[in-house]
Amino acid sequence: MGGRSYEAVMARKNEIVKAAVGIDYSKFEEAGGRFDYERMMREAVPHTLEEIVRIQGEMSVGNTKLLSLNNVTALARKTAGGGKGAQILVKDEAQNLSGSFKARRAALSVYEAHRMGYKGVVAATSGNYGAAVACMAARLGLKCIVVQECYDSRRVGQPEILEKQRACEAMGAEVVQLTVGPELFYETLMLLEDTGFYNASLYTPSAIAGIETLGWEIAQQCRSQLGRDPDVVVATNAGGGNITGTARGLRKAGAKSQVYAASVDLSGLHMASDRDFNRKSFTTGHTGFGVPFTVQPDRTDVPRNAARPLRYMDRYLLVKEGEVFYMTEALAALEGMERGPAGNTSLAAAFALSMTLPEDKVIVVQETEYTGAGKHPMAQLSFARRNGVEVLVGDPETEVPGKNIVLPDHPSRFKVREHSLEAMRRSALKRLAQDRKSVTAEDLEYFKAELNADAAFVRKELEALGVSC
Repeated sequence: MGGRSYEAVMARKNEIVKAAVGIDYSKFEEAGGRFDYERMMREAVPHTLEEIVRIQGEMSVGNTKLLSLNNVTALARKTAGGGKGAQILVKDEAQNLSGSFKARRAALSVYEAHRMGYKGVVAATSGNYGAAVACMAARLGLKCIVVQECYDSRRVGQPEILEKQRACEAMGAEVVQLTVGPELFYETLMLLEDTGFYNASLYTPSAIAGIETLGWEIAQQCRSQLGRDPDVVVATNAGGGNITGTARGLRKAGAKSQVYAASVDLSGLHMASDRDFNRKSFTTGHTGFGVPFTVQPDRTDVPRNAARPLRYMDRYLLVKEGEVFYMTEALAALEGMERGPAGNTSLAAAFALSMTLPEDKVIVVQETEYTGAGKHPMAQLSFARRNGVEVLVGDPETEVPGKNIVLPDHPSRFKVREHSLEAMRRSALKRLAQDRKSVTAEDLEYFKAELNADAAFVRKELEALGVSC
């Protein structure tokens, strides 16, 4: 074992991860910095989609209901008028054993740990994934450690994060709580090395393949209930696994649905800032994770991230904090469904989108999550006020992250806001082509796949960077 300094541990990252997930990532690497993503997904997941469905079923995961939000849809139609108001349905992932879609990725990851003979699992997360891993580990008799970025330097934690800590501990996990900063992956790597446990990372091929069943189910249930595929599936986006797995599952089902990402707009707040940490009311599903992980996915605890959201998103929609709180209350009041904030991020985007589309179109909100005392809007809004954030009623367009939260004074205030995919593709390409004078035909094909862009766009942007094709 080498040194314990940050630099020494990070230098051993690939070695530690190889031992902790049983994957030799180097065999998927190719010349010129490329890697074979599809080969990694095929070879690192030793199960067919049908086998994954069976594994998840044995662990009480999956086959959740697809529900039509008739009253929310009616509100969109009444507000929009003019024949607008696409039908909105929601996949009720809160029905999973741990209360969120992340049970799907945790089920397969923990199953793999058990199959390969690991005695325990480690997961780095501040969110629902920790509870999902703890839940699945309890079912298979494995030990579980959850590493959680929880507090600012005053040891003050957000109620939503503390609720998730409670859920992890209730299911038998040991929770290692950290203050905000760069220590999360460092502490995780040290624990993996010290314990010899499996790295139940959010970003392994198994974690993403576990979500493919969600996209598959959406296609099958829409066909059964409506006789058609959805026009649009909206997925809340943070680290990228949600949209990646769902889109891959839709494609495997043969669905041609558009896949839109949705994130809470937290522009101006720095996710690693001690000051900003408690001035945001959303711990995931926001632009502070969503944009960086879309542009540069390989910034995780594994060498190659299996979550590649830019490959799959057709649009990236932004919503305001106040809109998500409003929609959380609307879902409860209109549909009798009290659900947590993460899924309601994509529901807020879907509501705004619905009012721009004809009534005969179909939008599926891809998830819900469980709620609890710490996740409830009143807990979050009260916490915001204590941290100097104003809570107002009016036009969400006036919202300034970290300064105020503006609840809409009317449903017509919901707006479709785009985050430019072209700008993100340009940023990602600049990183991929860094220090290049020229690229090969193989490079060009790799760039097209990574960016979900055509050859003309890639060539034009490379020329602007002074790179010849």
